[in-house]
Parts: sequence; structure tokens; C-alpha cells
Amino acid sequence: MSPTQNIYGGKDPRDIAAYTVVEAARYVRIPAQTLRSWVAGQSYSRDSRRLSFHALITAPEYVPVRLSFNNIIEAYTLRALRTRHGVSIIAAREAMDVAERACDTRRLLLRPELRTGGGELFLAKYGELVNLTKAGQIAIKHILQDHLARIELDELHTPVRLYPTERHTIMMDACLAFGRPVIARRGISTATIVARVNAGETEEEIAKDYGLDYEEVKEALVYEQAA
Repeated sequence: MSPTQNIYGGKDPRDIAAYTVVEAARYVRIPAQTLRSWVAGQSYSRDSRRLSFHALITAPEYVPVRLSFNNIIEAYTLRALRTRHGVSIIAAREAMDVAERACDTRRLLLRPELRTGGGELFLAKYGELVNLTKAGQIAIKHILQDHLARIELDELHTPVRLYPTERHTIMMDACLAFGRPVIARRGISTATIVARVNAGETEEEIAKDYGLDYEEVKEALVYEQAA
């Protein structure tokens, strides 16, 4: 057992309930109600009938709902497909089910299989469900690959870090700052940067104090305000 897991009572810190739905939704940049439906399921109407679908993401705690770092990774991956190509949540569920059955694995959104065979099955099934052209499927594949490049894996090919911005300046790691966003190069919390600016300090003063580049401070502020 690693020292980090000892700190968390023998549990993997990536599976610890650490975020409220509202907080996680800020980091993933989706509406809280959308994330809640992904975690807790949702009912909907079709042809005067009341239907429902099961959750796509399994949270470690439900009363109240609290999410883990791994849930953040799952939601971030699903959001990339949902917002960049309008993937229907129902179609995504069916495509995930097909890929998971074929790969004999659970939680495809966390698994290295999403980058290989499972991902191909997911995209093929999704394309079939929504009648995508081959070009459309290829476009989604590139979107998914670009997104997955922001997720760093360990030697076991499981996610350990998320870089939510394109330049990889901001990082989320379950073992740093309780999984909250930090400036990757120095481990300084982005929330701390915002608090000091709001207290009246200049960006230049903060950069000098923490040994940061001015651009790192600026990106932290932009990230926090957009989240």
C-alpha cells in the first residue's frame, strides 16, 4: 500500500468522495443539473410516455451526492463528446454498453480501452445510432484523441492527472490540494491566486511571490473565472 493510500485510510484517493455536484460541474464546465443527471439518472417524456435512463457515472456517495476525482475524469471525457459533437446522452449510454460488453470492462470512460478497441466500438456504435457518415465518425475520433491527450496516465494506464486547459498550465491531481486545480509547474492553487487578487494584490506581485510567470497567473485567473 502506498503512503498516499495510507493517508486516505487504504483507499485510492482518486475514488474518494471529494466534490459536490456544483463544485465538480464548475471544474468540468457543464451545468450542475446536467452532471447530476449523468450521476443519478433522469426521467424524460417521449410520445406521452414517461421513460428513464440509468446513470452513466457511478459516484462514491449519494446522500448527498459527492463525486470523486475519477468521476471528474469520466464527466470531462463525456463532456468532450457531448459539447464538441452533440452526442446524445441516450446514444452515448448504448454505445458505452456495447463497447463495455465487447471489452469485458466497466467504466469505459476511465479505461485505456477507450483509446483503442473499446473506443473504436464506442464510435462505431454511436455512428450507427445517429446515422453518422464515416467522415463524421473520424471527426469524433480526432476530438476524442485530442481530449484524451489532456489526461495523464500512470504505469498501470489509469488516469492520475487532468489538464483542463489547452496549454497544460492548470492541473488537477487527486493527491495535490485535495484534487482542486493548481498551477502545474508550482502546485499553487488557482483559488489562492484569485483570493489574493481579490484582496488587492497585483498579478505581478503574486507571480514574483510564488516564482510564477505572469502568464501562469493570468491563465489561473481566466480558468477560475470561466469555471
